[in-house]
Amino acid sequence: MKRSLIDITDLSPAELRALMDTACDIDAHPERYRESCRGRTLAVLFFEPSTRTRLSFEAAMLGLGGGVLGFSEAASSSAAKGESVADTARVVSCYADIIAMRHPLEGAPLAAARAADVPVINAGDGGHCHPTQTLADLLTVYRAKGGFDGLTVAFCGDLKYGRTVHSLIAALARCRGVRLLLVSPPELSLPEDFLSAVVRPAGIPCRSASLGEALREADVLYMTRIQRERFSPEDGYADLEEQFVLTAKKLENAKKDLCILHPLPRVTEIATDVDADPRAKYFEQVKNGKLMRMALILRLLEDAKKDLPVPPGEAGEGTLCPNPRCVSRAERGVPALLCREETGEIRCAYCGTKTER
Repeated sequence: MKRSLIDITDLSPAELRALMDTACDIDAHPERYRESCRGRTLAVLFFEPSTRTRLSFEAAMLGLGGGVLGFSEAASSSAAKGESVADTARVVSCYADIIAMRHPLEGAPLAAARAADVPVINAGDGGHCHPTQTLADLLTVYRAKGGFDGLTVAFCGDLKYGRTVHSLIAALARCRGVRLLLVSPPELSLPEDFLSAVVRPAGIPCRSASLGEALREADVLYMTRIQRERFSPEDGYADLEEQFVLTAKKLENAKKDLCILHPLPRVTEIATDVDADPRAKYFEQVKNGKLMRMALILRLLEDAKKDLPVPPGEAGEGTLCPNPRCVSRAERGVPALLCREETGEIRCAYCGTKTER
């Protein structure tokens, strides 16, 4: 199996720092990297709509002198004919040197990576995680704050389905002295399963807060939108996106060096009068995302020169993941795969959901 990036914890803290150093060097000396991927091809396989992430990957590969191919929605791929994720990955491995995949099923990029002959990058899988957005987030915070230890980070909005939130918290869980403030309606709070798997084992202080409290205490504020596409009309969440809005007036009580992040797209949760505030860093995140994806592509293509063992996991014959959004539930030919935590808990290797044999 070629080394892939499925979850942000696939990268060690030292590797994250090395990627940030490379990204900063690319920013300072782009001419050094313009031919780095000459003759190499990136396949962007986006089974659900995206603008920023897909274009960021394409811009990253083009900036390295490589080529790009792929599709931007499932309807324009053989998935519309019933082709499995694994088969798509095997086929595309014949055309490309590296794959970036976005998919609505949680764990789909891992299923693809286990079948592909080239590295696979998770560009977002359902509500599970979004590691390359986290790379953009980390570089933005690093440039604004100089590091991560001791930061108070507030997350506001959709914390239940926000894969960018889950990925960033997983990364911050390995830093010292980080404190979390959670600002959300009860219906969209951070899932209990995620708290028990990631937050509590790391010993991170974590509490619910109002947006006003978060603004007074936070060093970093991570805003998110209510993701309508994650809900059916009968779920009753349509009115939630109006409840948590950041405005220039509210920022009067915030720290002068607050770092405001947002994975975008923005809808109504950040008023446009915030954009001129120097603390607003969400458009810098976009640039940093391209830089970090460039650094990641270079790293994975270098690592692809050697084969790695298939990630450990227990075969789960007869086991059904309780998560209906998991790729092992929805895709034919994806065998159940389980991971055993140090605590003894057993989780689905694809989506991280706690399960039983």
